[in-house]
Formats: sequence, structure tokens, C-alpha cells
Amino acid sequence: MTHVGHVVPDPPPHPPPPPAHQRVSARERWTPVLVSIISTGIVFGLAAWWITSSQYWPAFRNSFFSWDHIQASFPQVLRGFWINMRVWVVSGVIIVVVSLVVAVLRSLTGPVFAPFRVAAIIYVDLLRGLPALLMVLLLGLGVPALQLPGLPRSNLFWGSVALVASYSAYTAEVYRSGMEAVHDSQRAAAKALGLSQWETLRFAILPQAVRNVTPALLNLAVALQKDVALLSIIGVREAVREARIYTAQTFNFSSLTGAAILFLLASVPMARFADWYTSRDQKRRLQRTI
Repeated sequence: MTHVGHVVPDPPPHPPPPPAHQRVSARERWTPVLVSIISTGIVFGLAAWWITSSQYWPAFRNSFFSWDHIQASFPQVLRGFWINMRVWVVSGVIIVVVSLVVAVLRSLTGPVFAPFRVAAIIYVDLLRGLPALLMVLLLGLGVPALQLPGLPRSNLFWGSVALVASYSAYTAEVYRSGMEAVHDSQRAAAKALGLSQWETLRFAILPQAVRNVTPALLNLAVALQKDVALLSIIGVREAVREARIYTAQTFNFSSLTGAAILFLLASVPMARFADWYTSRDQKRRLQRTI
């Protein structure tokens, strides 16, 4: 509107109304679910029919899925599986601590920390380059054979040490990748506040790094739970070893199937939790980016 000598601006336009919420009918919501269930049932049903209709299925079932043999071997397999779980929990806690220390030592800057950085690099390169199976054989059989005074002579102990050494090298690199993923502005802001290098790591870098690598750590925990079975090759009577002893006595492999079921019952829920946490973390990062 224009007056003589004055120009009155037009009022600002009203913001557009938010889009109306599109309602999804029950048919549109449940039809894809029903199609998925039916198609999955058809595919797996055909696969089960094809396998069980084979002429070799009775012999295969009696050798690997004999319920009588699974029941007979289950007590000793379960007793061995309890050893697996204890080794997994204790080793997992030690790995988290050792690998974090190695990652922090490798990230320290300054000439005075050079020996620590070199030691951390040698530790990671040496242990990450060796197969976990070879480490278990070297420490689990070699060290007890030396009969050194003052050191444990248990195969279980040294086999667990081998797993800790091998997995801590991998986990240290996971931690380091999380620390390097933290933006440099975080370090600059910490230095601007007068924090020392250690205080910057403790209060600014490590909390964000641990949050970044939590999905990867969960996947490593799942892998460690399965690799505890490597201790069976050095004579530790864990679940797989107990199952093999029963198999050698009966010439039936159903005890190994029972051990496999126990491992699946322990690892599948953790794998699903890792997937759920990874998905939630990706959504959180996407929302932060938007």
C-alpha cells in the first residue's frame, strides 16, 4: 500500500500449512507383511521338502540330528559351554581395557612419548599379523611346556592369554579409528580451554570415539564368543572338545550339533542387538547431519 511520501511494506505472507498426515490403511500396512511371511514360508518349505525327500536324508539325520545322542551328550557339552562363557566374559573385559590403553599410547604425540608409540605399533603389527589359531598353539602349548617357575601352567590360562593378545590388537585399531574420526575442531576447542593432551583425550576425544566404535566393538564381541572354541585344539575341555570326545566314543556327530545350537543361542541374540544398535546409531547420525 502506497501513501503520499511513505511506502508501507506488504505484510509477510503466511507460512504454508504443514502437509496433511497421510493415513495408511490397514490393508496397505499389513499386505506387505503377509506377502513376506507367505513367500518366506514357501521358499523355506520347498527347501525343507527338497532336503528331507533325499534318499540320503535318513542317514544324514541319524548322524547329525539324532535326538537321543543330543540328549545323552548334552550334560557334558553344556558343562564345557560354561567354560566357553566364562573365558569369553573375562577375556572380553580384559580386551576392552588393554586395547584402549594401546590405542591411547599410539595416539600420544610429542617426542617424549615416542617409545610408547613405537611399542604400541609393534604390538599391533605383530599380533594382528598372526592368526589367532597360531597364537593359541604357541602360547597354549609352548609356554606350559617350558615349566617356568612362577608362571601358570594351565593350557586354559595361556590359551585365553593368546585370545586376549590377538583380539586386543584388532580392537586397538578399532579404537584408533574412532579417535581419528573425531573432528580436529574438538581438539582445538579443548586446547583453547587450556586442557592438557591427556585431559583432551579423556574429556573430549575418548567419549566420542567410544560412541563411534561401539557397533564395531559389539561385532568383535560376537566373533570372540565363537573363537573361544579354538581352545579345544590345546586340550581345554570346552563345549567343542566335549562334543568331539562323545563323537569319538559313539561315531555320531549329533553332539557337535548340540554344541552348535548352544553357540547359536548365545551369539544370535547378540548379533541382532549389534544390528539394532548399528541401525539406531546410523539414524542418529543422519538426524544430526540433517
